[in-house]
Amino acid sequence: MLEIKKYAAIDIGSNAIRLLISNVIIEEDKDARFKKSSLVRVPIRLGTDAFVAGKISQENTYRMVDALEAFKLLMKVHGVEKYKACATSAMREAANGKDVVQQIFDKTGIKIDIINGKKEAAIIFSTDLSELIDTDQSYLYVDVGGGSTEFTLFSKGRIVNSKSFKMGTVRLLNNTKAENKAKFKKVQEWIEANTKDIKKISLIGSGGNINKLFKMSGRTIGKPISYIYLNAQYQFLKQMSYKERISELSLNPDRADVIIPATKIYLSAMKWSGARKIYVPKIGLSDGIIKSLYYNTL
Repeated sequence: MLEIKKYAAIDIGSNAIRLLISNVIIEEDKDARFKKSSLVRVPIRLGTDAFVAGKISQENTYRMVDALEAFKLLMKVHGVEKYKACATSAMREAANGKDVVQQIFDKTGIKIDIINGKKEAAIIFSTDLSELIDTDQSYLYVDVGGGSTEFTLFSKGRIVNSKSFKMGTVRLLNNTKAENKAKFKKVQEWIEANTKDIKKISLIGSGGNINKLFKMSGRTIGKPISYIYLNAQYQFLKQMSYKERISELSLNPDRADVIIPATKIYLSAMKWSGARKIYVPKIGLSDGIIKSLYYNTL
């Protein structure tokens, strides 16, 4: 017997808002399979509001209402039977975050949960990440967002430690050099302290920027990117202007600036942990929300 359900996840991040619609394929005596059906990304950069002004602007609140109304119609057309909307660092740090959530609910009927960094990491881990981890190896999982970066250390198939840092790409673009230097220093201390006794470690990268870098590399799915390649790509991207990254590399305008600080975070994590390669399984918060919905773990 075959049954197909349609679930959706709305991820309200600091750099963009995403709607993921997935088919959940259920067969008797088999594990459920999750197959992406549609992904829509809207470039509403809430992080600039939250991390600079301290609150979400009325303009972006209106844009969010329009986006979620559109998402609601798309979910109806696709026949989605269950969905969940989660907001991360920009909304949780904005002074008016809860008021914006209420405004959106009043106008769209969509309830948004503002989740903390630990909850975000736990939802992402509920994806197929555990299936990708070799129980004999050690990994540093790095999820770079617009407002924060989550680090999780795995060794012998178990979580050793995890921490969320307020060091996302949009935040780094708006901070001073001194502020960014201090943030990187704290991350360096945490990574070095937690990986000092591990002889061999690899990174697992998550987030839109590393997914884009992986696509640009031309690597086949499952194959890692080396530190040497990623560093060369970082130097190449830095030499180009913002406009050149859009025109010559066909990057979206809201990707062309954040890809630089994102690459620096991944490279720094590799350097401080001693990792020579990074795996990119292309999983994220939206995938975790869908799986958590199915297993009723949210």
